[in-house]
Amino acid sequence: MKEFIKFMFASFLGTLLTIIILMIILFGMIAGIASLAEKEEVKLKANTVLQINWKTPIYDRASDNPFEQFDFATMQPNRPLGLNVILKNIEKAGNDPNVDGIFLNMEEVQAGVGTLDEIRNKLMEFKKTGKFIVSYANGYDQKAYYLASLADEIYLNPDGFMLFKGLNAQLVFLKRMLDKLDIDIQVVRGPDNKYKSAVEPLIYEKMSDANREQMEALLNSIWGKMILDISKSRGISIEDLNKTADNLDLVSADKAVELKFIDGLMYEDEILDKLKEKTGITGDSKLRSVTFGKYAGVKSKKAIKSTKNRIAVVYAQGDIVQGKSKPNSIGSETMAKALRKARLDDKVKAIVFRVNSPGGDALASEIIRREVVLAKKEKPVIISMGDVAASGGYWISVSADYIFAEPTTITGSIGVFGIIPNFKGLFNDKLGITFDNVKTNKNADFIDVMKPLSEYQYKKIDEEITKIYNKFVNLVATSRNLGAEYVDGIARGRVWSGTDARKLGLVDQMGGLEDAIAYAAEKAELGENYRIREYPVRKPFYQQLIEELKSDAKTRIIENELGDYKTYYDQIQALKRMEGIQARLPFIYKID
Repeated sequence: MKEFIKFMFASFLGTLLTIIILMIILFGMIAGIASLAEKEEVKLKANTVLQINWKTPIYDRASDNPFEQFDFATMQPNRPLGLNVILKNIEKAGNDPNVDGIFLNMEEVQAGVGTLDEIRNKLMEFKKTGKFIVSYANGYDQKAYYLASLADEIYLNPDGFMLFKGLNAQLVFLKRMLDKLDIDIQVVRGPDNKYKSAVEPLIYEKMSDANREQMEALLNSIWGKMILDISKSRGISIEDLNKTADNLDLVSADKAVELKFIDGLMYEDEILDKLKEKTGITGDSKLRSVTFGKYAGVKSKKAIKSTKNRIAVVYAQGDIVQGKSKPNSIGSETMAKALRKARLDDKVKAIVFRVNSPGGDALASEIIRREVVLAKKEKPVIISMGDVAASGGYWISVSADYIFAEPTTITGSIGVFGIIPNFKGLFNDKLGITFDNVKTNKNADFIDVMKPLSEYQYKKIDEEITKIYNKFVNLVATSRNLGAEYVDGIARGRVWSGTDARKLGLVDQMGGLEDAIAYAAEKAELGENYRIREYPVRKPFYQQLIEELKSDAKTRIIENELGDYKTYYDQIQALKRMEGIQARLPFIYKID
């Protein structure tokens, strides 16, 4: 017995020591990877070229999770950069005596047009310093070319291609699939929300006339802004730009030169020689360049402000949902807490609320808006709209002191709807599963997704939808000093570009995130005597690591694998989340 106990104890001790050693090795690996992924201070030599090549999606706010999109094959960090970091580093490069110019080396950009507008404007500021911008690609898609068109010189691989064809918005419709599954979608849209077409993919096989009308107006507004900017940069008339797009003339690289879209055809080695020439490097010496990701580790030459004054920048990106935020979603609990913290912090003198959302849950939107109202009573609250701030995204914005939007921002969509699926046909007829029930009261089965709504139940939901819609209209009318009848006339779920929204009185000024911050500083009478504090406060590293290893990792993997095609995956996920009363963008779209 003693030998058995001795043997068991030795085995247990050996197992315990093995586990401890493995844990030490694991934590050592994690620490090593984290140190690789963390930004290290980078020092530049004179005559360096800043190379921009954004292969990852551009979000409003940079991630500080060192494991996000970490490439374990090469053991190199590959974190997406946020718009906040991109703008800051372009400005830093403009003031950096070691940076001679920027090399835009890209074929596509995973960002909305509103985000590109902000980056493009910042690059225009960079050009004013007298430094050069050169662009090169094996092929340009439309958004990449829109950004590249401001460059001093634009080059293309001799065997390359360009996409320049106008904008196309593709909507996905699921009705026939739902019909085959015998699933009935019960939609309640309230008082003639004819433009509130987020439910159309579930009940139609193509766009309604109203939806087609607003989509055409929206695309024409965005395309008009894009070709106006290209025309100014390249000296090509708008008429010729549209003619080129109609005729698909740019499929040939030679034609792109002939039509003055680009300045020449070069291979990569030739473009590198040109950059060496521009930076004064001769002979066999290598071009001095730094990637944009590494350049984020270069210390700014600007003196760090010692002031206690802060401007809070609160980031809200994704669908609006109840509860806590997750990747690509705005949780009412998380966002209300962030706004409350900024409001109660005495060092925070003004709040910039960055909204990039197609909307979502109506109640969650109102919870967030309430915190905006409370904050506004104590300090200036300024809205900065990103690519989209529509429906619920507009709801959480409307009560602020001032609203900035980009000309290409998608906004408005003042309207609500309810969606209740009926799975009776699927379970009864397709699967052979039936249900029965007993109840104490006439409507105790409200809402039951295993059978259709009664006429009375439908009416009750419709009354609630109408009440919320009227509240939305009155909120806009009161906050924007507009008549309720006027707001109702431009509402009905219709979306508008930022340009049109300003004309209608829904936003105050065209501008990006930095414009909103500067305006907030002015309203708080801070001058340039302030620092930025970002909200929501990031979670500790170990929590981010656990989340990355759990459910969030799946989202990142899907995003990395699908790239631009992730839009279709997002559409299915968004439709799955549509339960109850929604204040959501009236379509799920992909613009290319």
